[in-house]
Order: sequence, then structure tokens, then C-alpha cells
Amino acid sequence: MKVSTLLAVVALAASALPAAAQVSVNINVPGLIQVAPPAPRYEPMPGPRAGQVWVPGRWQWNERAYVWHAGFWQAARPDYAYAPGRWVQADGGWRWMEGNWRRAEQQPHHAEREGHGGGGGGHCPPGQAKKGRC
Repeated sequence: MKVSTLLAVVALAASALPAAAQVSVNINVPGLIQVAPPAPRYEPMPGPRAGQVWVPGRWQWNERAYVWHAGFWQAARPDYAYAPGRWVQADGGWRWMEGNWRRAEQQPHHAEREGHGGGGGGHCPPGQAKKGRC
């Protein structure tokens, strides 16, 4: 009788314990892709076009796989340079950083490039003009 009572007590205690459950949480962060993009494809750039900037082709994620989108011409913006988009590793996955337009660096005037612009001697090493050596 003691064995059956002992088994009943053990069964009762086991049923009172909370059931252990395995929970899997898959958080989908918008714009974050877990699969690394393939290497860029070689795409020959067509000859230059006046007033146009070549935007290189890229891999684009379509929710299941990467799909290649060919490069294209885009209208140039005066005083701006186009910086192509790129895939970057971030937050345990990959994100696409869209291409954008950045202010172009101003080209020095012809006299300054040739060293005739007030310095009197061409190139002046950094910090030397303030010391009066150029």
C-alpha cells in the first residue's frame, strides 16, 4: 500500500509543476535582411552622356531572394555629386543604404591651382602659412 501511495503522491506533485514550453520569437525588423547580398555583378558602364549620371546596378531583396536591378542613367544635379547606394552590415543583418546626392567640392580657380593665388610659391604644407613660411 505504501508503494501505491508513494506513486500517487509523486504523480500529484509532477502534475502540479508548471509545464515547460519552448518559445521561439522571430522579430522581423523592417529593412533588415538576414541573408547577405551576393557579390555585385560586373556591369559595363555605357559611354558618358551630357547632363546624366550613371547609377550602377544593385541587388534588391524581394522578401524571398535577391534580384538584380540593372544600372540606369539619372539626370545630373548642378553642384552635386551622386554617391551610389550600398549594402551595409547592421544589427545582425544587412540593410540597403539608398544612393544620395552630396554637395560637390568646389574646384579652386585656375590661378589658385597654378600657385599664383596670393601664396607666391605654389603648394604650402599644412600649418606653414599661419607661421608665415609661405
